[in-house]
Amino acid sequence: MDGAVPKVSFLAGGAITAAVLAVSGCAVARHEVYTPTVVAGQRGVIFAVDGAGDFQATSASLRQAVAEERLPLAVDVFAWSHGYGRVLADEMDWDYARLEGQCLAHRVYAVRQLCPAGEVYLVGHSAGCGVVLAAAEALPPGSVNRIVLLAPSVSAGYDLRPALRCTRDGLDVFYSGRDTAYLGVGVAIVGTADRTWTAAAGRVGFRPVVATPQDALLYTKLRQHAWDACVAWTGNHGGHYGGYQVCHLRAYVLPLLAPGNRFPVPCGVPSLSAGPAPARSPG
Repeated sequence: MDGAVPKVSFLAGGAITAAVLAVSGCAVARHEVYTPTVVAGQRGVIFAVDGAGDFQATSASLRQAVAEERLPLAVDVFAWSHGYGRVLADEMDWDYARLEGQCLAHRVYAVRQLCPAGEVYLVGHSAGCGVVLAAAEALPPGSVNRIVLLAPSVSAGYDLRPALRCTRDGLDVFYSGRDTAYLGVGVAIVGTADRTWTAAAGRVGFRPVVATPQDALLYTKLRQHAWDACVAWTGNHGGHYGGYQVCHLRAYVLPLLAPGNRFPVPCGVPSLSAGPAPARSPG
């Protein structure tokens, strides 16, 4: 998957000072101590944003998938949760999620400033997708190469236009109508991450918000991947945790993480030689 893309020395994270973070309210201990690490030969960095509860299953699967594919990409886990197991607090505190998104935006911006030639990707799962979207909305246009949202728990009517402007190559959404427990019953009880009592995008996909011809053009950067039985061989059976199963990431998500890749991954065509991996949950 390297193609002809030149390798660069890349920082596996952004150098963010406590003073900069304090300006936007990000002066939290875990963000203050963030230290960049130079990794020779890396093409860029994937910022992994786990779902509610800080279980870190998504980021662990992503690290494993990248390692197995031997991709020259660093995986930087952005910790944003209220704490381990605090699922409801993470899912229901939208102001907090947006503030954490500002912190992530500072980290992305710092990486871009320090290594402008490198690639930057944002991958989020469930409530973590709200953090990713908040970060994208705070960044200048073209700041990241691609955004990938797995089972996003924000509402289907969420306005993606600011996030789409932030991407160079587009925004990919993996959703499933079979996600009936967490994004069906769960959302009916506690609402979506952005505090609505409507359908979650991770279950039905996003509804484009188009008011002008420019908006319509912008939404051509959105690709939505509905779950289909043809991907079940990867361990993704359409549930809330299916999108971050290692084989699914290797076959359908990692191929998207290359500059200029705007073409859908054919359903059922594997990008790996290994067989299905054991399912991993939650996160």
